[in-house]
Amino acid sequence: MDQEKVEQEQMSDNNKPGYIRLKRFHFIMLLFLIVFLSAGITTVALSFGDEKVVTVNNDRKEFAKLYEAFDTLNKDYYKKVNDQKLINGAINGMVESLDDPYSDYMSKDEAKNFNNSISSSFEGIGAEIQEKDGHIMIVSPIKGSPAEKAGLQPNDIILSVDGKNLQGMTSTQAVTIIRGKKGSKVELSIKRTGQDTPISVPIIRDQIPIETVYGEMVDDKIAKVQITSFSTNTAKELTSTLNDLQKKGMKGLVLDLRQNPGGLLDQAVSISSMFVPKGKVIVKEEDRNGKIKEIASQNAGSPNLPLVVLIDKGSASASEILASAVKESAGVTLVGEKSFGKGTVQTASNFTDGSNLKFTIAKWLTPNGNWIHKKGIKPDVEVALPDYASLSIINPDKELSLSSSSAEVQTAQKMLKAIGFDPGREDGFFDEKTKEAVTALQTANNLPADGILKGDSTMKLMELLREKIKSDDTQVQKAVEVLREKMQ
Repeated sequence: MDQEKVEQEQMSDNNKPGYIRLKRFHFIMLLFLIVFLSAGITTVALSFGDEKVVTVNNDRKEFAKLYEAFDTLNKDYYKKVNDQKLINGAINGMVESLDDPYSDYMSKDEAKNFNNSISSSFEGIGAEIQEKDGHIMIVSPIKGSPAEKAGLQPNDIILSVDGKNLQGMTSTQAVTIIRGKKGSKVELSIKRTGQDTPISVPIIRDQIPIETVYGEMVDDKIAKVQITSFSTNTAKELTSTLNDLQKKGMKGLVLDLRQNPGGLLDQAVSISSMFVPKGKVIVKEEDRNGKIKEIASQNAGSPNLPLVVLIDKGSASASEILASAVKESAGVTLVGEKSFGKGTVQTASNFTDGSNLKFTIAKWLTPNGNWIHKKGIKPDVEVALPDYASLSIINPDKELSLSSSSAEVQTAQKMLKAIGFDPGREDGFFDEKTKEAVTALQTANNLPADGILKGDSTMKLMELLREKIKSDDTQVQKAVEVLREKMQ
């Protein structure tokens, strides 16, 4: 999820000790097949006419049809085929047959993009995506990213990128199209729930730093810390942030996991250990045979700090592990909305040519043994954001002016009213009163006061709405209220 981040990963990368979980046995025959096909079958002379193609003797009878298909295409396809593409396609077909959106075969370039997703930075739009039912869906935009600024939201479907249809693609294939150099422009066609017409969203790509922890004091005793994803250094970032906030007088903490698509499992475990008493279960892993492994808290921090955790529909994977761990093993209250619901663990391993196979190796269960996959975690205190927080995106390249009528005009009218420039109507017709509201917005923000909503005026309108959502954050307000009760 731009895999710009949903999977909690246990990376098999020899350059990153501490994040390695090798599962090589399952790959032995697959690797043998790749080497054998590329080094052997491609050099076999084919017979003439209708005679049977030459196949390689192999004890694995289940591969006989695969060998025959490979040889047949090499011999009889109407134009020359690329052996490596056939092999890659065969592996990709195996993975796709699993019908698992979190398992992928990645080419060398796709694997490079995947590895970049947990590095210090990358260039793109800054949104985590996943494949769901043949479509590419946004799990969560990254805080401060171009995707967030453009108004992309969890569950938005990316229909196309610069006119290229994404239907049927894997998330890693889509990432290679969505990402690009800093400063380059990309246009996304977005389908949003509740909207009949796709929305065109132009975005300027940027450098996306993977800074994952943001802390601030809400008052003289309560701090709020947002974790945007679980990357390589997230636990260290959180420790440093909490130390700074304690120096500022922090006595209670609101931990914000909203819009957090997940990341590295070991980071979720390390952070959970800061709040779950030593020896208490953080997460359970269940393998294909039903064998369950328990991972317990090492209690590297203080579990006594009063804590409330915020979640929403963009909280997925590793963030759900953390949320369920503190809820079930430390009695922490969860506030917000039901989480995304990703209850599987992936591992990734590189082939010698730089390509990569990422696949699901286990279910993860909450400390109480619950599997939240496709169900999510229900908060103890349910609180929704105001209706204007879910308003759709307005394309800044599209001109909205007097006498125009559209869904975009209706959205603009609702935004104007939310930020204090009442257009007098919200039916989608751009009348004189709406023009007056737009002109007032432009005048108040030193923009050309022509009463036309386009470009900088549209961007300013959406920016002010984001600021309004942040200042009137009903979920944070409720979390602070619950925390104060705990601290009494």
